[in-house]
Amino acid sequence: MKILLAASEAVPFIKSGGLADVAGSLSKAIRNRSQACRVVLPLYGDISDELRAGMKEIARFQVQLAWRNQYCGVLETTHKGVKYYFLDNEYYFKRRGLYGFFDDAERFAFFSRAVLEMLHHIDFEPEIIHCNDWQTALIPAYLDVFYRVSEKHRDIKTVFTIHNIQYQGTFGLQVIEDILGFPEGAQGMVEYEGNCNYMKAAIEQCDVLTTVSPTYAQELMDPWFAHGLHTLLQEKRHKMRGILNGIDQKLYDPATDPRLTKNYTANDLSGKAACKRALQEEMGLKTHSNALLIGMVTRLVDHKGLDLVQYAFSRMMERGVQFVLLGSGDWQFERFFRETADLYPGRVGIHIGFDEALSMRIYSGVDLFLMPSRSEPCGLAQMISMRYGTLPVVRSTGGLNDSVRDFGGEEGNGYTFLTYNADDMLDTIYRACDDFADPALWAEHSKAAMGCDFGWGRSAMEYLSLYTSLLQEK
Repeated sequence: MKILLAASEAVPFIKSGGLADVAGSLSKAIRNRSQACRVVLPLYGDISDELRAGMKEIARFQVQLAWRNQYCGVLETTHKGVKYYFLDNEYYFKRRGLYGFFDDAERFAFFSRAVLEMLHHIDFEPEIIHCNDWQTALIPAYLDVFYRVSEKHRDIKTVFTIHNIQYQGTFGLQVIEDILGFPEGAQGMVEYEGNCNYMKAAIEQCDVLTTVSPTYAQELMDPWFAHGLHTLLQEKRHKMRGILNGIDQKLYDPATDPRLTKNYTANDLSGKAACKRALQEEMGLKTHSNALLIGMVTRLVDHKGLDLVQYAFSRMMERGVQFVLLGSGDWQFERFFRETADLYPGRVGIHIGFDEALSMRIYSGVDLFLMPSRSEPCGLAQMISMRYGTLPVVRSTGGLNDSVRDFGGEEGNGYTFLTYNADDMLDTIYRACDDFADPALWAEHSKAAMGCDFGWGRSAMEYLSLYTSLLQEK
């Protein structure tokens, strides 16, 4: 079985969010199961010289994009047994940052068509192209409109994964003719509610549609979650499947992680206590081992449930807890959390921005990890926190619902609440505070969380089963 995974980011080369973790880890998990899986990415200017050093150019060609005829180079390298292709065009990709540019519609239309054009110039003929999010959503459409006549493309199947439907690649209708170059009869593929919508094209044209958790697949049938695409998704639900993401359990291993102050295991949690003390010192908190330390590592945006945290913050602090946060985003949230650090000196530590090493010190050093999300397609932070013996408090939505089971039931590994309500969130935190007061019970809970298997093995087998079924279809 030969799989080409097309994505706009992947670790270790370039990362802005969870998609990079998925692309880097899933490809390796599939490759480790004796299947041919390769990855194709844009060659961004932000990819380090160190990572570029192992790349070699293997092809050059032109890409037709409406009236444009653009250069594309293909570079190749191998990382942990997986071959990566990088598509080079300095005009589109040699700049600081990945997304948010005025010409994103053109940049990722180019990337999508270049992925298909590349197949004429490399020694790999994929049976399936697995596309991810709006940046690669045009691949199934371009394949059907321009490439099915080619012998190299004729029998290719496509899988499209929605990682976050909030970002759909929506642009003005002029993009269809001026950039995409679709003939008049095919323009309906990307037209949706008066706009050009890249994700809509993939939903319609892909052979199989997946999301990053079973619960999120169900939620996308609901207008509240689907951001305007619920009608289309309801029509295509027969080809939709939810597969929960995983994490790289070798990378996230408290027993060996060099980023931690002190390593530890489920059988010896003393190192976690050392991590907590070091984090308290780093974030300017009082070094009280008996103070419940709550942490968040998050983008400061509305759907992360931060309005609940705002509403309940003073009452949460009344329980004597400490709080640390790492994140950046909307200015009103940044301002609020900066103000909390001034209001609660020695008890609240805030770092606005992103620091991956600090994020790991938070995962390992806090007692409780807070994720009260309004929506969460999958979420990896709750899995990482449990891997480090830190107990999550989550709202039961999306992948949080599929990965966290409340300690009030069987085989608990965290704390959950259902309704999007600050008082319900606060009651759940209070339950955790009560449990924390019993050190033996808390240690038992931490060991239960650390014993969960969120590795990519299960997810990879589900994807392989899906690929196999797809290739068996006539």
